Amino acid sequence: MAPKLPTQAQMRDLAANCGLSLSDEELEDYRKAIGDRITSYERLDGMADDIPQSSYPRLQGYRPQAGENPHNAWYWKTSIKGAPSGKLKGKTVSLKDNIMLAGVPMMNGFSVLDGYVPEFDATVVTRILDAGGEIAGKAHCELLCMTGSSFTNSTGPVHNPWRQGYSAGGSSSGSAVTVATGEVDMSVGCDQGGSIRMPSSFCGIYGMKPTHGLVPYTGIMPIEIQIDHAGPMTRTVEDNALLLEVLAGDDGFDPRIKTPIVKDYTKALTGEARGLKIGILKEGFEDRHADPAVNEKVRAAAKRFEALGVEVVEISVPMHHDAGHIFQAICTEGTYATMFEGDGFGTSRSHLYATSLMDRYRSWRMRADELSSHAKIGLLAGRYFKDQTGTRYYGKGMNLSRRLRAAYDAALAKVDLLLMPTTAVTAKPFPTRDMSFDEVITRGLEMVGITCAFDITHHPAMSVPCGLADGLPVGMMLVGRHFDEDVIYRAAHAFEQSGDWKTF
Repeated sequence: MAPKLPTQAQMRDLAANCGLSLSDEELEDYRKAIGDRITSYERLDGMADDIPQSSYPRLQGYRPQAGENPHNAWYWKTSIKGAPSGKLKGKTVSLKDNIMLAGVPMMNGFSVLDGYVPEFDATVVTRILDAGGEIAGKAHCELLCMTGSSFTNSTGPVHNPWRQGYSAGGSSSGSAVTVATGEVDMSVGCDQGGSIRMPSSFCGIYGMKPTHGLVPYTGIMPIEIQIDHAGPMTRTVEDNALLLEVLAGDDGFDPRIKTPIVKDYTKALTGEARGLKIGILKEGFEDRHADPAVNEKVRAAAKRFEALGVEVVEISVPMHHDAGHIFQAICTEGTYATMFEGDGFGTSRSHLYATSLMDRYRSWRMRADELSSHAKIGLLAGRYFKDQTGTRYYGKGMNLSRRLRAAYDAALAKVDLLLMPTTAVTAKPFPTRDMSFDEVITRGLEMVGITCAFDITHHPAMSVPCGLADGLPVGMMLVGRHFDEDVIYRAAHAFEQSGDWKTF
């Protein structure tokens, strides 16, 4: 419904909130000027929206009960079958629950959206179905995708398949679990600070954050346009490469996409890594939360590469230690503008907007107490920094991200890939009631320090399982040049073929 003409009292409040001192006569002049614009809003209100039509028959499905959902990994189950043939024929796929699937509810981890039903399919959904895949349902994610652990979803925590009561990682928590348990072959996750790679590390699967803009984000509820990535999460390297082949490429909607270089990624899976040169990133092992057992496993994985004929050297990028600070400014201010001021989508870019979702989500303002502690920090900090310093630190963060990107590019001019831990720690227990506020916040973010760098520099990065520490998976991260996903897959596939990672 179009907005109504404001009253004189509303105009007086509006002027005061905007810092304007206006007389009653001036207020009336401006009120009439606003009324002229309302005519356009009323015209728009009567016009049909321009959104794509969804194909492939579907039933809404159902919300699984606890007995069918022991890890709380699923939000909604369904069965939507795609084309009769294609690269994904016979493959089942779950979707992180910030991805729109027409006719099927989504909540993006937040009670305010619980039960919202999208009107169109995300581009990644259409591509999966066109390739013959079957969508099996929506996998739980963290509340508004704002944590790296798995205890903030409004329905309760998502449990690690290796150990009940432990984090599955986040924010693509349910995606990782549905893959790790074998309930689906593949999942599409989303990564703004590590949210594909961190749960992949914690759950012992393969998770690829592609180069920024390689996979369309159209029809996916964002966090911030400069750090939004979508990508595949699978139990095998082959399935990962196969799914990326299906997902990659421009869709004509997403402004994140700028001349993507799309390749036949499965052709890189030769099982042979000889001739590659990999740099062990020194600073990647120096995270403040670093677990010596994790570092030891990842260094052992580097030795395994040497046995495969790979030249392994140590390399240093000192600016890596500043990556988290640069990321923090971009993420905090960008997330506030998009997720809170911008009704979940933001403005000022050509995109396909889910206006019905924006209408539903804007009610967060009346239900802000239902936000997680981590989301409340994002809300409060974003508003405070905007009031205090405007958006200059977002701008400076973006400027410095180019310098950081150049630093990694300089290292990648000497080697084919960088190697480091995906997460500095393995999965941790969920917070307990006796934990302090600071301890709870740390438990939600202690795994983000290494991964977040490559969301702001846009390099492709993949988590590869490389062993167990105290019975829990350890992830090794391989980082490549922009659009060199095929080189990452070549190395990861050779490593995978060298033995059972659970015994390394």
